[in-house]
Amino acid sequence: MSGDTIPTLDRRTVLGGVASAGIASIAGCSLLESDADGPSTEVDGERARSLAEEFAPTIYFDRNERWFPTDPRAYESERDGRTVVGGFDAFEGYVQDGTDDDPPDPAVFYHAIEYEESPLAVVQYWMYSAFDQFTTNFHWHDWELLQVFVDTDTGEPQLYVASSHSRSVPNNEFLDPDTRPRVLSELGSHSSGLSVNEDEQHFQRFPLGDDIADVTNSVIEKLEDVATIPFAYGLPRDEGFALPYVVPELDGAPVYEHERLPNVEPSDLVSGALTVRSFEDLQSPPSDLPRRETGLRFEYQGRESETADVDYDLRPSADLEHIAAFTGPQLSFEFAIPDFAEDAIAGHITTTGVPWDGSRYDDPASDISESRHRQALSDRYDAIGAPSEVDQVIARVTNAVSSEEAPDGEGLVTVDSPLEVFALFESEPEAVPTFRGIVALQGVPDGDHTLTVNGAGVAPHSESVTVSGDGETTIAGVDGEIPLVARENATKLEVDPDGTDRDLTALAVEDDFAGKLYGAPLSGPDAVYVHRGGAFTTEVRDADDEVGAFRVNPDQEDRVRIERPDTGTRPLARYVADVAEETRAQVAALENEPGEGSGSENAVTGLATALGAVAEAADRAAERAAAGDRSGAQQRLDAVATRLERVRARLSEARDDLPSEVARAVDRRLEQTDRRSAQARQAKKL
Repeated sequence: MSGDTIPTLDRRTVLGGVASAGIASIAGCSLLESDADGPSTEVDGERARSLAEEFAPTIYFDRNERWFPTDPRAYESERDGRTVVGGFDAFEGYVQDGTDDDPPDPAVFYHAIEYEESPLAVVQYWMYSAFDQFTTNFHWHDWELLQVFVDTDTGEPQLYVASSHSRSVPNNEFLDPDTRPRVLSELGSHSSGLSVNEDEQHFQRFPLGDDIADVTNSVIEKLEDVATIPFAYGLPRDEGFALPYVVPELDGAPVYEHERLPNVEPSDLVSGALTVRSFEDLQSPPSDLPRRETGLRFEYQGRESETADVDYDLRPSADLEHIAAFTGPQLSFEFAIPDFAEDAIAGHITTTGVPWDGSRYDDPASDISESRHRQALSDRYDAIGAPSEVDQVIARVTNAVSSEEAPDGEGLVTVDSPLEVFALFESEPEAVPTFRGIVALQGVPDGDHTLTVNGAGVAPHSESVTVSGDGETTIAGVDGEIPLVARENATKLEVDPDGTDRDLTALAVEDDFAGKLYGAPLSGPDAVYVHRGGAFTTEVRDADDEVGAFRVNPDQEDRVRIERPDTGTRPLARYVADVAEETRAQVAALENEPGEGSGSENAVTGLATALGAVAEAADRAAERAAAGDRSGAQQRLDAVATRLERVRARLSEARDDLPSEVARAVDRRLEQTDRRSAQARQAKKL
């Protein structure tokens, strides 16, 4: 399938396609802890070699790829009595040793494991690259892994598991394949997509016609809007999504300027056409990033192929086990957090470990990220433990943009974003990319976390998330949606509870047209970026479940601060007065303009007058509440309720003479003022 095509499929089609591929379709928690797997032993000698050769993958790389799988021993050295591969040595040496069209010493390392008293064996294909350049998760060295689970009695492959960016991201997996594995390597990061259907060079997430999908991962069940999407990382740029790359920095300068990399040039990194130097410098998401194009095709040299560009050698990973570490200084890139102080952290940049020290080297099943796949193997082989769920956090990222249904600058709508972004838990600082706009963080420890989502040309979003620890999926955002705002349209809305004596516990932000856009616990100063083309209601709640509301119309302001976010009658009445006066002024400005219908000018004037009466009564109610006069405030609020009914009648009379977008705005504001005036009447606190 071409990356130019993004299919729109209904849930029935996807469920049917996944089921036909040999797995019941269900979503929930991936990346599972499990019952203990049986003991395993290495498959030695010629038998291991034979298995490795039989399933050796074809590997397709991006046309812009710079770092191909090679043998790290060329760059090893002795340090303090240990054999290590240094980042500078590997990067500099790799650049000197080859070119993009003639990669140095192409090699893939294999490791074969079999479970005792079981016919199940696993062939691991470990691929080493000298460098990893992605969005913000980049590092010296890179190890990627493809695992082939095979039944040695039948010789049939049972499961392919292609590693994604980290253990926090769902792998690309396929149960019961009937073709030899093909890997689609992601540009820069080398995350492994699978290709098992007839379209060898492209990733296909969905079944199309008679062609199966390239993964059998379960579909996402908890987010209704994306319930047809298989829960696998995939290959975003091949699926038509934009994925900007960044330049790693070391000591405040681009890595290629470092004195220990004299032969490394900017051209040795990902192409500048795909790269941004700073997320913060972009005022809007990049819209002209090139799509993925297939480049070099690697094939095992022991297999005859007329279409291979490069032949790679298969070598046992045991030849590398003397290497104690893959080292390099901490690389950095600023990851903005929307606090008052605009903090930045770089600790999310991961480092590369030693494969043979990890659990999956000897227990391959520990890397299965799809519960149904592990369950299928557990049903077939006693050596594989049953899955048990762990906690994950998911959400869908969208863009907040101006709504055509609203008056100019007074309402928003959220739309799907073609740009992939990334997410970070500050408590577990490792940035993970979205796929098809979905944030998925797996294996999250229980407790309170701060989730930050950021991307090229958008303002960062940050919110508190509580994970229960009972194996349930936690939905972040508002009903699973996190709307981001282009920097050029972003205003920072700040709420500082230090200005009130209320014990505030929650914060929410609604737009007149888009509805609720933000909701989070509140225990101290908080901030959220909003689109300056919106018209917002900011709500706070306290420990007694009392409510306060505040009108925010950012217009061209870069920052709006609510200094004293109180709860009770006074702020609610003040809010009703503000919205009524805002709407009166907008309607009054139309009195001398020709309407869309055939009604009279008096209807518009009557609506403006009725809105002014609401504003006056609500203003007096706020004054009486501030003076401690509960009875007086209640009387004025009763008048507000009566006058809102009059506004509704006047709106009905004037609707044909109002521009349709203004009529819609009045409708939505009436809903808000009705709700807030009712809350003001019911409030126990003045």
